[in-house]
Amino acid sequence: MTETAGNQDHRPLVAGPVAITTVADPVPTPRVRWADVAKGVCIILVVSWHVVIKHYLQITWHLGVPLPGLWGKLGEQLLPLRMPLFFTISGLFAANAVTRPWRATARSRIAQFLYLYAIWLLIHTAILALAPQLPTDRANSVSGLLEQLTITPSNLWYLYALALYFTFAKVTYRLPAPVLLTAAAALSVITAAGLLATPGNRGGVYQNLVFFLAGLHLRPYVERWAATATNRRLGLTFAAYAVALVAMAVAGAETWPGVWLLVSITAVLFGVTAADRVGRWRVVGGALASLGRRTLPVYVIHMPVLALLHRLLVGPLSELGDAGQFLVALADPVLLTALVVALSLTIHRALVAISARWLFELPRWRHRRVEAVPHTG
Repeated sequence: MTETAGNQDHRPLVAGPVAITTVADPVPTPRVRWADVAKGVCIILVVSWHVVIKHYLQITWHLGVPLPGLWGKLGEQLLPLRMPLFFTISGLFAANAVTRPWRATARSRIAQFLYLYAIWLLIHTAILALAPQLPTDRANSVSGLLEQLTITPSNLWYLYALALYFTFAKVTYRLPAPVLLTAAAALSVITAAGLLATPGNRGGVYQNLVFFLAGLHLRPYVERWAATATNRRLGLTFAAYAVALVAMAVAGAETWPGVWLLVSITAVLFGVTAADRVGRWRVVGGALASLGRRTLPVYVIHMPVLALLHRLLVGPLSELGDAGQFLVALADPVLLTALVVALSLTIHRALVAISARWLFELPRWRHRRVEAVPHTG
């Protein structure tokens, strides 16, 4: 994309893929950079959170300073931002798909995401069995695999959620938006308050429907918020997010009804503003936007890559001396996140090169026409 930062921010969003971009999705022209930047940031946050919680904090540390705990605490502060912003962007791009005929929506969105979820769940299950040290949801039996395929989604729950969200959005599209948003917000509040059973990753599915629907039904308002973003608003929204996080932590209010939802809304407003501001930086904005257009391969590949790297690294890193561990404690989350993202993209390119695109898009079965053979007998 070669557009300059100065002339791309005030156009309306064009039809395009949801936040997880698939190989089959067309590349819209022109694109609005801030949305791609937001997706790029979100996928980095997803990978970095998994690096910290599933690898970094599992290293046996013998430092005299609580540096590892600080990385974990930082990751926790980004929880209200990461998936709510990701799903909001998904909803922004869902309008065209939801208004298409059922057959088109069912294939291009619902079947697509269910297919990707199922095939990558099988791949994850096989590879994660090779790295039992990695603390993550995994199916250890046929019944466990069936449960993850149906009612209790795995680490790939984002794909599972998108299939459900598109189905729900299609069925309810003509209902009043305030009714839908109120009902979805109530579901999010009830879930965050711990009033629903949420084994596995069900909680994420329940809590984030409201953000997908907000992106879908409040799209003009989100567009206007991004188009009118200023540095002053960036500072104000960041301050509001920080104050909300501190207040929630001090009061221990994570499960108070409505608190988590309000903090997440504040985080999304900050995230959209920051994405617009960063999108104006030619180099950094361009790199993040480029990554934002390739989120699917990173999302589905990064966990197996992380699992194998964890198996390789956790022992040696745990046995380092004090000086070595201090350096690792400082840099490991950043460096390993970058490595996992790079390896995921490299593996994706290799798979596409060997005609394995079916791993990233729903195959299209073409029926070959059989010509009639004249009877000569």
